[in-house]
Amino acid sequence: MPKASAKQGPVSAAAGVPLHRQLFLVLHDEIDRGVIAPGDALPTEQTLCEQFGVSRITVRRALADLAEQGYIERRRGVGSFVAEHGPADQSSPGRSYLDGLRQTQFETDVDVVELGLRRPPRAIADALGTAGELLHIVRVRRQRRTGEPFIVSEAWLPPELADLLTESALRHTALYELLAAAGLVVERVRHEITAEVAGPRNAQLLDTAIGSALLRVNRLVFVDGMPHHHLSVLLSPSRSRVLLSQSGAELDAAGGLTFAHDVG
Repeated sequence: MPKASAKQGPVSAAAGVPLHRQLFLVLHDEIDRGVIAPGDALPTEQTLCEQFGVSRITVRRALADLAEQGYIERRRGVGSFVAEHGPADQSSPGRSYLDGLRQTQFETDVDVVELGLRRPPRAIADALGTAGELLHIVRVRRQRRTGEPFIVSEAWLPPELADLLTESALRHTALYELLAAAGLVVERVRHEITAEVAGPRNAQLLDTAIGSALLRVNRLVFVDGMPHHHLSVLLSPSRSRVLLSQSGAELDAAGGLTFAHDVG
């Protein structure tokens, strides 16, 4: 019978992520990487309890989450088996960045947490070349079916867009659609991916533990050759990943992907 990789080791309450979620992620990863192939049986509940040092309740919650997402089939009296499923990376040559945004919009509901004019942090002000107030928007996207939060988005935009970007509009229409309707044509976007720990506010918004690791993707948007607005999304790596895809030609031409090292 296939076993989850011994390299994973026991899950730990000190990680800041619920034990059942950690076990879910370990098994999810083993299935995605093909360590446990479609049709194979998972280790028994008792084996998982012993291997990861967790209770049977924890194991059952992790298996229930895997089954709910279509990764396994649970057969009463027999065990759990890996289901046929597509690859984890659902992108394709014909799938654009905007296609991904549209898919996210379709699958989620939005809560507008903050909306108003305020002075941006120094880094944002410097990036946009302004010292005045900007329109500040914070939203939380929740999985429509379960209500689970998985994206906190933050935007800093020119204040003259305040009449267009109302709470009602932001709850029902994607930001990029509202900006396109206003005649805004994006010239290019500079992306930056960083990591941080969850403070009390973001931990509450993402329903995760204070001090847990988070991913932040910053996007500086250029219009008419100038920085126009700044967008940022905050993700929990226990629920989300960042996928990058480049053609051979893009790799040969650098393709915009760069590693910056902030060391002395």
